[in-house]
Amino acid sequence: MKKIIMNKLKIGVLFGGRSAEHEVSLVSAASVILALDKSKYDVVPIGITKDGRWLSAVNAIQLLKEHAPIEQLPEHVLLPDPRKQSLVNISGAFPQNGQKIDVIFPVIHGTFGEDGTIQGLFELADIPYVGAGVLGSAVGMDKVIARQLMENAGIPVTPGISFLYSQFQKRSKPYIVEIEKKLKYPCFVKPPNQGSSVGISKAHNKKELIAAIHLAGEYDRKVLVEKAVTKPREIELSVMGNDEPVVSLPGEIVPSNEFYDYDAKYVDGKSAANIPAKLPKPLIKRLQESALKAYRVLDCSGMARVDFLVQRNGKFFLNEINTIPGFTSISMYPKLWEVSGVPYSELLDRLIGYAIERHEQKNTLKTFYTPKKDWYKE
Repeated sequence: MKKIIMNKLKIGVLFGGRSAEHEVSLVSAASVILALDKSKYDVVPIGITKDGRWLSAVNAIQLLKEHAPIEQLPEHVLLPDPRKQSLVNISGAFPQNGQKIDVIFPVIHGTFGEDGTIQGLFELADIPYVGAGVLGSAVGMDKVIARQLMENAGIPVTPGISFLYSQFQKRSKPYIVEIEKKLKYPCFVKPPNQGSSVGISKAHNKKELIAAIHLAGEYDRKVLVEKAVTKPREIELSVMGNDEPVVSLPGEIVPSNEFYDYDAKYVDGKSAANIPAKLPKPLIKRLQESALKAYRVLDCSGMARVDFLVQRNGKFFLNEINTIPGFTSISMYPKLWEVSGVPYSELLDRLIGYAIERHEQKNTLKTFYTPKKDWYKE
């Protein structure tokens, strides 16, 4: 019997980017590249510098980590041309096709990676990609819009107020009065389109509130202020799938700082994780149902991590949804799946499979319409 040799898929792992979470992305990408089964995949590292330059090299992660000079290296990009489906070398006088890409695995956290912008490029290039589509990514990234959709769907969120930073700069007093009246102190101040707790502050008084709003305004044109939940447990669940998503067991974060900020997540190494979280079974079921509902409400696909704030009485609030969750060695998304029976390498296989499945499904849809009469030629 003749042996059938299957060609390995070329997986473009995309990382870095013009984002405040650039460094986190590099660590996530290193973990993903290490865990991808090399008997199934040829890995193509694709790095994007902080100023937006693309490069594809075996040591791209190291080059970005070290801020090494890369001006002399060939620059490869994806073009919004479905005929290419490959990296294109744009360094010379004439662009040349480079490596063909079968699937893109983006691990760019935050702006220009998790907000639907780069997903639009993948759609135009007609390349399968891991994670949510344009809509799910954009809405999931914007905490203000996501909150509104969650509330409409009956998913509990904490009381909050949002406004444009430019309006606050012109006239701050009405916003401060409204916050102090409706939310009181302490409260959390966030740039709605950031992740990894970048730009987030906890304000205990008016002075801290004003400073926190100005900090958030450095990262976003909008500001979100939320009422602080008293001594909540921070519970996270992982979701994956397309039309029929599945959800993991919950995990609990025990932050080393007053809240789970950037330093507590990545720098000091003192935060703890209880996996799985010790919760009553009925509460676990409710959280899992809410996580799946949130996933569907935001039209997510592929993967997402859904975070909740849980009070002692069992009442909970959805905190946020992350459509490109962390994939570092300490990240909750893969760890939750591991304890739920899906090892890291198998998880990556499934996510790549979901990307291909969604791409094939979309390609069965018509993108043209034939009118009864060629009216536009008249």
